[in-house]
Amino acid sequence: MKAPFFFGWRNTPATSRWLRVADAASCARLHRTSFAHPWSVPEFEALLNDPACVADGVEIKSSLAGFVLSRRAADEAEVLTIVVAPGSRRNGHGQRLLGAHLARLAGLRVKNLFLEVDEANAAALALYRRFGFTVEGRRKSYYAKAEGKAGDALIMRRALA
Repeated sequence: MKAPFFFGWRNTPATSRWLRVADAASCARLHRTSFAHPWSVPEFEALLNDPACVADGVEIKSSLAGFVLSRRAADEAEVLTIVVAPGSRRNGHGQRLLGAHLARLAGLRVKNLFLEVDEANAAALALYRRFGFTVEGRRKSYYAKAEGKAGDALIMRRALA
């Protein structure tokens, strides 16, 4: 499914769509721009081929600029990853992606959505709070950081139904 839309004050034309296995290399390339331990092409192929996974992306000029990937189990789901290309941030892409993803999951009868986020990631926390996610717990030393340090993850939840 493709839908044209525009983002933010720059009026950047973009297209949203569901992701498929053929997008695995683009997902891996984009994931490397934002994560210390990025996922490989085979890992994305497996996830995108899994019927329990739901993946939405945004393209600008036929290039993947962001995506969100969740896994469903019964009437719950967990956001596995969400990323927006560094050059496309602060234009509403993350907000548009998450909004569309929440609607898609609700349509699939998901009642609760969970995610884990680095407690130091202020931009992600602001996005999640804007969508009504609340902190449900904490995982100590969950994220590997530079110089052998570790950061805590906040476990967040949002009801969809």
